[in-house]
Amino acid sequence: MKIYTKVKDLQKDLMAYSKFGKSIGFVPTMGYLHEGHQKLLNEARKENDIVVLSIFVNPLQFGPNEDLDTYPRDFARDEQVAKVSGVDYIFYPSVEEMYPKTPCVKVFVTGKSDVLCGSKRPGHFDGVVTVVTKLFHIVQPTRAYFGLKDAQQAAIIDSLVADFNFPIEIVKVDIVRESDGLAKSSRNVYLTEEERQEAPLIYKGLKQLKESVAKGQMNPFDLKQALCTFYETNLHGQIDYVEILSYPDLKPISTLIGQTALVAVAYKYSKARLIDNVLIQGGKETK
Repeated sequence: MKIYTKVKDLQKDLMAYSKFGKSIGFVPTMGYLHEGHQKLLNEARKENDIVVLSIFVNPLQFGPNEDLDTYPRDFARDEQVAKVSGVDYIFYPSVEEMYPKTPCVKVFVTGKSDVLCGSKRPGHFDGVVTVVTKLFHIVQPTRAYFGLKDAQQAAIIDSLVADFNFPIEIVKVDIVRESDGLAKSSRNVYLTEEERQEAPLIYKGLKQLKESVAKGQMNPFDLKQALCTFYETNLHGQIDYVEILSYPDLKPISTLIGQTALVAVAYKYSKARLIDNVLIQGGKETK
């Protein structure tokens, strides 16, 4: 496994593989890897000749008063996870390497970003698509892997690839959870002991919603109200949002019948904002 900090050095070595028709699997991350990232890497390892992992805490996707400076970082630990997962190359650039000067051309998201996390974090997805565009050009992967825990991001990346004609297959990988149901996240380390004990109720509420759908409840408004009531009764943080939208279009819907629906939640604790979701197809869970 090789570690690169310079764009030109990584591109030079990857170019040789492209010439010989080798497939490149790419997993872009902000580091502090957990089992969710490992699942992405394992999928990339199974499906490609070469696996590239990027670790870069992208400042463009953090807003004012967000956790850019305190975002958890542990490169030595990440390196060990990468080795176990069969990564060939780690790209670990500095901010100066990725953004050597103020750009005169930027990428902006004009759809799918006015709901869910996009509505709460203005400019967040502009930062995401900007760095992903740069990384796609640097790595030129055959396939790129994204987790469905951030289903909105996955939908926007699909649009980025389609709109800009990137010759890349986007592979979306299911959410990985702790044994008690809490979705794996680098930000889980921010939870207090008490918050960590109750946080699995976020997913419990989503499971109860699925049970209601299975029993025939197809009205998004009623389902949303029931889920909010469950959280307000059983959790001690604050609901950021609970939404039920079509997927991947992320539009409001009046019924779940015949729809692929995303049920998405963001929940705030004292130092952590957690997101989770389930996808439901025509009244049945897709994953």
